[in-house]
Amino acid sequence: MIDYEKIKPLFFQLDPEYAHHLVSGALNIGEYIPQLLNPWVKSNFVDDERLRQKLFDREFLNPVVLAAGFDKDARLIRPTTALGFGFTEVGTVTPRPQPGNPKPRLWRHIEKEALQNAMGFNNAGSYAMQMRLKKRYPYVTPIGVNIGKNKTTPEKEALKDYEHGVKAFKNLCDYLVVNISSPNTPGLRDLQNEAFIDALFSMAKSITDTPILLKIAPDMTKEQAVDLCAKAVDAGADGIIATNTSIDYSLVENPKPTGGISGSVIREKSFEIFDAIAKELYGKTTLVSVGGIDSGYEAYRRIKAGANLVQVYTALIYKGPKLISNINRTMLELLEKDGFKTIQEAIGANRCVR
Repeated sequence: MIDYEKIKPLFFQLDPEYAHHLVSGALNIGEYIPQLLNPWVKSNFVDDERLRQKLFDREFLNPVVLAAGFDKDARLIRPTTALGFGFTEVGTVTPRPQPGNPKPRLWRHIEKEALQNAMGFNNAGSYAMQMRLKKRYPYVTPIGVNIGKNKTTPEKEALKDYEHGVKAFKNLCDYLVVNISSPNTPGLRDLQNEAFIDALFSMAKSITDTPILLKIAPDMTKEQAVDLCAKAVDAGADGIIATNTSIDYSLVENPKPTGGISGSVIREKSFEIFDAIAKELYGKTTLVSVGGIDSGYEAYRRIKAGANLVQVYTALIYKGPKLISNINRTMLELLEKDGFKTIQEAIGANRCVR
């Protein structure tokens, strides 16, 4: 196995986006020669009954997923499993291919273990992803598809783009995620309003019974977040993912003037929003927490606050490929310490007296 700490300084000398493509290209070899992934699966994948749970009529082998944005075009589903993730979320995918925003558009804030990205939903479009998922789905672990709108689609026509995404992937995934919370598509966050949410889920539920989750931004008040998520659940959302990246540039030194910030610096901001939502919606819907999760202790804190599942991205870049194994093993230790027999017993433990 690779000693990531030894190569990380060299890795960080590369342009961040180039480094991402380099890693993705290396991992992509495993899609074509899956035997190469076997040692990684053996080393990284924690297969323990205590971490399993059933959601959306699928068994999740552990509660940790690689968040959307890493595998934008569904090229890395097998390698994702080899890294230890219990399921994978691909995208964000838009109806038509688009190059994303001008480069450079991805920056590291190394001292803060953070990223700032202004990628802009760069992806090969829904047709290309459909062709890949038809070869891979159903898979041994659940697959989620994160859908968005094209940059050139006017706000008044945004619903059509999401309708396209729902129709395109309703039979090619285990759940869908509606992304209206990225800061990198002009006007996208303006769709985080009750009227659009109502129209969105009314449309989606008339098309498919595939579970559909809403992903929200962290840059709103707790009251706004709770109201919006409650409205989404009332309108038919099957779950909430909180939160996306932040545009609070005070979190890092010398920020770029654009893009969303992720990593350890948004940990508390993300947790506070999630905790407020869980206070209102725990037990009423599936809750997924993301933002600043970089250890088993933090993942377990989100679980006990009410998260069914947790998502990781930026921490993988700073902690390396052993991160997911370490998170799952640490959670098993914490379950045993707290006297829980399964992860399901720990979910929401801080929300209620058992």
